[in-house]
Amino acid sequence: MTMEVPTRIVRNQPTSDPSVSLDVPMLKNRDYQHKVFVNRSVTLENIKCYGFDMDYTLAAYKSPDYEDLGFELLRDRLVSIGYPHELLRYNYDPTFPTRGLVFDTMYGNLLKVDSNGNILLCSHGFTFLKRDKIHDYYPNNFIQRGNTDRFYILNTLFNLSETYLYGCLVELFTRCSRYVNCQKGFKYGDLFMSFRSMFQDVRDAMDYVHDTGVLKESTLKNLDKYVIRDPNLPVLLTRIKEVAKVFLATNSDYNYTEAIMKYLLETPPGAKNPKKQWRAFFDLVVVDTRKPLFFAEGTVLRQVDTNTGKLRIGTYTGDLQHGTVYSGGSSDIVCDLLDVKGKDILYVGDHIFGDILKSKKRQGWKTFLVVPELAKELQVWTEKSRKYKHGQPPLHDLSDPNTDVVTYRMDLSYGQMGSLLRSGSRQTLFASQLMRYADLYSSTCINLLHYPFSYLFRAQSVLVSFSLDMHVIINRDMHLLFHQIPC
Repeated sequence: MTMEVPTRIVRNQPTSDPSVSLDVPMLKNRDYQHKVFVNRSVTLENIKCYGFDMDYTLAAYKSPDYEDLGFELLRDRLVSIGYPHELLRYNYDPTFPTRGLVFDTMYGNLLKVDSNGNILLCSHGFTFLKRDKIHDYYPNNFIQRGNTDRFYILNTLFNLSETYLYGCLVELFTRCSRYVNCQKGFKYGDLFMSFRSMFQDVRDAMDYVHDTGVLKESTLKNLDKYVIRDPNLPVLLTRIKEVAKVFLATNSDYNYTEAIMKYLLETPPGAKNPKKQWRAFFDLVVVDTRKPLFFAEGTVLRQVDTNTGKLRIGTYTGDLQHGTVYSGGSSDIVCDLLDVKGKDILYVGDHIFGDILKSKKRQGWKTFLVVPELAKELQVWTEKSRKYKHGQPPLHDLSDPNTDVVTYRMDLSYGQMGSLLRSGSRQTLFASQLMRYADLYSSTCINLLHYPFSYLFRAQSVLVSFSLDMHVIINRDMHLLFHQIPC
């Protein structure tokens, strides 16, 4: 993986749309927040079509407010179906969860693992277990990740509130004197509350929150609180549309998509020019895609009545109609309607499995993964590496008994679960998936603005030598983000 730094940035690039100013700030060499990172080479000049997911991609949600909202809805739903009212005492703590954790439905533990299933961290509720206790649960310090009936990977940004709720539930029942702690759950009289049943109740609550639309309703009632409105988003889409086709493919329904995209594109803050309808930024809009099914056999393609939001009867089989919104369909249909091949598409999304893995493996699309957490990861790494570079002792002496202590303190700078990408010097499962399936990745898709659309993102051959003093030996520049993050 390399971090490409452009030699120049195009400013005031000509456009046929006078309603959008295309002044793009120059990219400073040390401004890591604006970088796009590279796993496999991508030549933007060869990309004929850009596809975007909406939630957590074009629509960036404000953290931790949005996760706090999701947590409250999940928590309240569980109480409404009979869980102890003491659960209401818990409020969302953004310092605890991170993406990519695994929930063990047998023992109720939250696990941070590497790509092979080796356990890096383990918490039971909010108690982090020491090595000897971990070995009691997992004698080989290892889990079979392929056992998906038992081990559930919490990979999406929507999973953050769910992850914290698992911790709350285990903590609540562990500390509640009415319940007897058992290896696979808790007992209260004739009632046995297993970790598996808790897991299923939380999953059902998650489905309830999404299927009934209560999360979306709460979001739409306070868009300024929950959704980031970046004035550079219409700039990005306008620039892309000058050189390629653009489509939106989202699992959200039309009414929610309409409200969010109008907020993001039709009324950007500080806008001085007349409004432009949000659908005009795209050549094709598809809602209710049901990804990852969208990347396989898909579903029936239907037209959406944009006046009522209802679906028109029958299957749509005609040519692309600009300004029309479609529902369902498949990635193959998108290629047919836009007359592009898979290798000519760069798809931008936030979901490793639903957006990136399936589009890469089944369709051969180029992939761009949005990882909002990179902003904090880079900030922490920059601050800590500067600290240890100026006078602080490096973590290179493995015989030093203080090494584990300093490493632990460094990890805590990211949160209680440590870095999204590393645990000490070892990569996490999330990091390995990112490296395997994402061609490009960045903290936001807006960072594409800092590169001309003829740019070559080049992945160079590197020889990596790991050490615990935050240095990486490579052929040139600082490339591997995962190996730059402090141990």
